Amino acid sequence: MSFDRAIKIAPSILSADFANFGAECRAIEAQGCDWVHIDVMDGHFVPNLTFGPPLVAAIRPHVKTVMDVHLMIEPTDGFLEPFAKAGADRLTVHAEATSHLDRTIGAICDLGCQAGIALNPATPETEIEYLLDKIDLVCVMTVNPGFGGQSFLHSQIEKVRRLRAMIGDRPIHIEIDGGVTPDTAPLVAAAGADVLVAGSAVFKGGSVDAAEVYGSNIKAIRDAANTAIST
Repeated sequence: MSFDRAIKIAPSILSADFANFGAECRAIEAQGCDWVHIDVMDGHFVPNLTFGPPLVAAIRPHVKTVMDVHLMIEPTDGFLEPFAKAGADRLTVHAEATSHLDRTIGAICDLGCQAGIALNPATPETEIEYLLDKIDLVCVMTVNPGFGGQSFLHSQIEKVRRLRAMIGDRPIHIEIDGGVTPDTAPLVAAAGADVLVAGSAVFKGGSVDAAEVYGSNIKAIRDAANTAIST
């Protein structure tokens, strides 16, 4: 995957129609999304329970862009290979969910996937500074992980700004996950984020049969973010 810092919209299928995932993935891609974000939750690291490798494998044929798999699970390492084999392009693990983060990142890379690290709101960006030359993405959680539809935590904007400075010219995406809307997208884009995960803000009001609503929602988020970085 080539690298650029253009704004990317990654709809979270946590807000899609669970009975129609294949069609939902095709619909959001047709309407202009850049990546498809899959929130994997285990009922342990976070209180919710969502998707496993079989679901990822089932929707892989329907995703033509980037399958961005966010593992909110603990322990992590034993599930890396199953999700890689299921077709993940990128595996993002939580810094808080593994005792040997460097080894986990190495395992992801050995599986042929891009490697990302997610940071809970309480975790400082300095926790992962030593790994910046080994990863492709940092996901800043702007809600406490576990559920969709939560309110954006403005306290994380400064973390994004500090992270952007710390990354420098390394080819690392800064992804925002939680509470992204046309109102909050400009705040994190201006701070240095380039990948915006949005669930309800993309899927609200639309459906596979009214996919143009998805397109309008994606455009609204992208336009708001781009306005912030072009001024």
